[in-house]
Amino acid sequence: MELISTFVDVVLHLDVHLQWLVSNYGHWVYLILFLIIFCETGLVVTPFLPGDSLLFVAGAVAAGGGMYVHALFAVLAAASFSGDNTNYWIGRFLGPRVFRGRSRLLHPAHLERTQRFYEKHGGKTIVIARFLPIVRTFAPFVAGIGRMRYDRFLAYSFSGSVLWIGALTYTGYFFGNIPFIKKNLSLVIVAIVLLSIMPGIVEYLRKRGRAAKSA
Repeated sequence: MELISTFVDVVLHLDVHLQWLVSNYGHWVYLILFLIIFCETGLVVTPFLPGDSLLFVAGAVAAGGGMYVHALFAVLAAASFSGDNTNYWIGRFLGPRVFRGRSRLLHPAHLERTQRFYEKHGGKTIVIARFLPIVRTFAPFVAGIGRMRYDRFLAYSFSGSVLWIGALTYTGYFFGNIPFIKKNLSLVIVAIVLLSIMPGIVEYLRKRGRAAKSA
């Protein structure tokens, strides 16, 4: 429970923690953020890491002079793109075997949800999934399992990385330091998290509704 409460505190007060990292580690913060985004997009065991909210807050910190926003965008886009590609090759070489056995970190339900998403949206899933927590972590993995043509995957992955990182980082940069938003940044972070998971909640409710009708 203590670990969960610590994680929630970090997510809700990303601005404070990120400012502390910038003050204490200087330019090394770019590497730290690179690793977080790389792991969130590149490893199926870390879909819980903050993505959307971290990008927004990083942009806001850059607006305050803590980082160079264009350098931040380039570093995080590279992290997202390289994470995607790592995940693709893990899926291609290991596939569903990584889900064998019992694990708290690997949830077959996440894999099944992403596969359904592919059935509906096809290759565009790589781009669309960027804005959906959990799904964005599993989308390149499933693309690897399905052996999507690598050149096609690269195009979707590059486009998705640029759109996702650019949209949230520059939104944070241009709006994060508005006095009202800055004063209520924790609420903004909660709103971003809720908006991010809303499609999953809607899908869950629809699934329950269909199950109730068929019962």
